[in-house]
Amino acid sequence: MSFDPASLVSFLVAVSFAAGLNTYATVATLGLLGRFHVIALPLGISGLVSTPIIAASSALFFVELFADKIPYFDLIWNAVHTFVRIPVAALLAWRASAPLAPEMQLLVTIAAGAIAAIAHTAKTGARVGVSASPEPLSNIALSSSEDVAAIGLSWAATKHPYAAGSAVAIATLIIVLLSRWIYVSLRRQIDALRSRWHSRADAPQAHIH
Repeated sequence: MSFDPASLVSFLVAVSFAAGLNTYATVATLGLLGRFHVIALPLGISGLVSTPIIAASSALFFVELFADKIPYFDLIWNAVHTFVRIPVAALLAWRASAPLAPEMQLLVTIAAGAIAAIAHTAKTGARVGVSASPEPLSNIALSSSEDVAAIGLSWAATKHPYAAGSAVAIATLIIVLLSRWIYVSLRRQIDALRSRWHSRADAPQAHIH
């Protein structure tokens, strides 16, 4: 499909949220959809169809597929990817929105980074809560649902940009409205994880005495 300014903005809203969940899955999905002519990507990001980008993003997605499902290690992984997901979402938006007026391009880029940051923060907060669970299945289920959501949103953004963009806008608004509760819950979970970590660290010393 061809993107007019409104559909392009809707497309980028959905893609930015997807990138905040899983950047590599998003880039690989867009690249493959464009490569096999399922859709025509916006001109500014048409380079995603190149073999090196598809290969690199697919390989990194494969790594994240496992790394993101290991309790506690996934927290480190997600913390590091704060410096990947948000900048990549902003870069995609900047490149794709090149046909727009300069001030609109800047606004869309900032919004894309903010949406990716909200998605990434919500994902990380959920991970902290799930990592406190003693069994690994909930962590695997959550991670898998995030992967599916990122791929599904990337596809929906290309086929149904208005519906995908509207759904993401509603989800983002809900997350923002619940941000205080998420923050308080996140702090509690972090404190619980610290207590558990300190208890495990002190256990051998207590046994020796």
